[in-house]
Amino acid sequence: MFKLIKFVVMLFLPVLFFLSCTNNVTSQGGSSTSGNTNTSVSSPACIIYKTRSDYSKNVPVMLSDDKKRITSYPGIRDIYTHGVLAYPDILANGFLFDNRGIGPNVAFLKYTYTDYQRLEKMPSAEELWKQILDNDPIIEMYQCGTRSQYSDPVTELNKIITDGKLKDCKKLK
Repeated sequence: MFKLIKFVVMLFLPVLFFLSCTNNVTSQGGSSTSGNTNTSVSSPACIIYKTRSDYSKNVPVMLSDDKKRITSYPGIRDIYTHGVLAYPDILANGFLFDNRGIGPNVAFLKYTYTDYQRLEKMPSAEELWKQILDNDPIIEMYQCGTRSQYSDPVTELNKIITDGKLKDCKKLK
């Protein structure tokens, strides 16, 4: 019974993490401010980042602040966005646009998205820990508002990067 409860909890942790990484935006798609009386809707954060090596094909997991344990990892079927594998989009100057819901405490597994989707059984957090390639892979990470404020995120984020306007984004690392 305990294993079933643990399995259910671990299955929903990535969903809870993703939901916790959202911001409020106004119904017009702009960032909300205190005192704003517009109706708010939730939208995922828009995260861009650079890594020490090319981990764009590797599955991300989230680590504790002390980087001594995995706090969140996707289920085998949770590595898709809109029916396709959730690889990050490649941006200008070596940046990547997150499609999984990562944060500053991300680590990447030896498993590629393709390898991970083919697993017959979900590995435990302890087994996944042994598959970590780098527990501190991020060079730079920014939150550039929310996804809903962009009509063409890749093009618009590339413009922010190439125009030197990353200072307008929130630096996470």
